[in-house]
Amino acid sequence: MSEVKISAETRNEFGKGASRRIRRENKVPGVLYGHGADPVHLTLPGHELLLALRTPNVLISLDVDGQKTQLAIPKAVQRDALRQGILKHVDLLLVRSGEKVTVEIPVHTEGELAPGSNLLEHVLSTLPVEAEATHIPTEVTVSIAGLEAGASILAKDIPLPSGSKLAIDEDAVVLQVLAAQAEEAPADSAEGDASAEA
Repeated sequence: MSEVKISAETRNEFGKGASRRIRRENKVPGVLYGHGADPVHLTLPGHELLLALRTPNVLISLDVDGQKTQLAIPKAVQRDALRQGILKHVDLLLVRSGEKVTVEIPVHTEGELAPGSNLLEHVLSTLPVEAEATHIPTEVTVSIAGLEAGASILAKDIPLPSGSKLAIDEDAVVLQVLAAQAEEAPADSAEGDASAEA
C-alpha cells in the first residue's frame, strides 16, 4: 500500500466558529491521536484529503508544520450531509511501521449467481481484519459464481491477503443467497376460480 503525503498545520482555535472558518478556506479540521500521546488538533487541505480518502484505510504520511512527519490512517470521517464532496471533520490514528491495527475493509463480489430469481444479501459490507499498518488491504474479493438460494459465505471462506487475519468470528455470515419471494395470488381470486370450475 502506497503512502499519500499531506501537509498539515497544528491549530489552536476550536469550536464551531473556528471550524466554519477553516472550511471556508477549503480546509478540514482534524484530530490526530494514538500511542498514548495527547491529541493534536490539525488543519488539513480539503481537496488533497478528499482524494486520499477515496482509498479505504489509506496510509497518510502527515507533514506537520514542516517539522515532523508521522504516519496515520483515518478512523472517523464526518461528511456534509447535503454535499457529500465536502468533509466536515476527520479523526486520524497515529500508526507505526510494523504495528498491527484492526480495520474494516470493503467486501466485493465477482461472478453471477446460479440462474433463477435469487437475491444476494450483504450481511456485512465490510470485513474486520487485523493487518500491519503499512500493509492494509484496500478490499477483499469473493466469488459468488453459481451460488444457489440457501448458500452463504462465512468470514473464514474469504481469502485474505498475506499478513492479514480475521478480527471477527470466523463463522460469521458475510454473504447469503436468498430465494426471491413469489407473489401469491389473492385468496378471493383462487376461490373464484374454484367456484367457476364447480
